[in-house]
Amino acid sequence: MLLAKLLAPTIETSVAQAGAPRALVGVIVAALGLLPESMAAARAALANRLQTSLNLGIGSALATIGLTIPGVAAMALITGVPISLGLDPKGVILLFLTLLVATQSLATGRTTILQGVVHLVIFGVYMFTVVVP
Repeated sequence: MLLAKLLAPTIETSVAQAGAPRALVGVIVAALGLLPESMAAARAALANRLQTSLNLGIGSALATIGLTIPGVAAMALITGVPISLGLDPKGVILLFLTLLVATQSLATGRTTILQGVVHLVIFGVYMFTVVVP
């Protein structure tokens, strides 16, 4: 994450010069933060080690969410600064849809390729709405 913090001004300048929305900066910084685990998960998947790949992907996401959100919430309570999720109505709908699909995917204990494709489509729609608001 230190690398993302160091690169943030350069990323902000590049995004502004490209005329892209500022929300893209957050997506790029998040991608940089998850890059090491993502690369390891991709390597494991290419080596046909699906369980390792899933453990890396889900573990890094849970660690990020499980540590970052409570940390930010605690700091907001300590400093008295209000926090905001920063989602527009489209983002809230996509978040709800993602949670709903994830619940359905994980409820049975087994997932299928179709469920994975649905998650990828939701992610694609999210990325589209970030780049083309």
